[in-house]
Amino acid sequence: MKRYVIYKRVSTEEQGRSGLGLDAQKRDIGIFLESYSEEPFEVIGDFTDILSGKNDDRPELQEAMRLARTTGAELLVAKLDRLSRKVSFIATLMDDPKIKLRVASMPSADKFQLHIYAALAEQEREFISIRTKAALAEAKAKGVRLGGLRDKTNERNKEVQRRAKERADRVAKVILPLRSQGLSLRAIADALNASGVPTARGGSWQASQVQRTLKRL
Repeated sequence: MKRYVIYKRVSTEEQGRSGLGLDAQKRDIGIFLESYSEEPFEVIGDFTDILSGKNDDRPELQEAMRLARTTGAELLVAKLDRLSRKVSFIATLMDDPKIKLRVASMPSADKFQLHIYAALAEQEREFISIRTKAALAEAKAKGVRLGGLRDKTNERNKEVQRRAKERADRVAKVILPLRSQGLSLRAIADALNASGVPTARGGSWQASQVQRTLKRL
């Protein structure tokens, strides 16, 4: 019987965000178990930390890893960054011969692919941080008052992201299985159109829209 140890994580500020909250992680893990897991399976542990991903000294994670090591169960997370935002930590974990890692949102990814994804995600976060600081410095030099403008922009961006994620979630059970079967983006778009599933604006699906939706998932 396939056995899993589930681990979830949110930071305080992430708890209410769509796509990062505990409910979203439970949903993604549920999709994996229902659609991708070998059967029969058993969940022998379920652990949750409410701490930043920058902090690798998390008690529930340590307990989840201990249980996975001692039982041979697979350590299952919704997304890779729920384990850590540091590629060094993820690489060390994947090098541990006693831990088998599975990521619900990338059900077919092997260790090499997960390592590459972690490295790219870390580089992207660093670039975004540098870009944001540069933009703020430029705005400040031009005399722009940053506080209120930034708060309004953040709220608007959060709402746009929330709506986009909700739309992506609605078609997840159609898109994810088709993609796992190796269908191209174009073929998935054709399948959605044939099924009468509209896009956010009520139009027809294109390959590029499928790709953006997959990224949100």
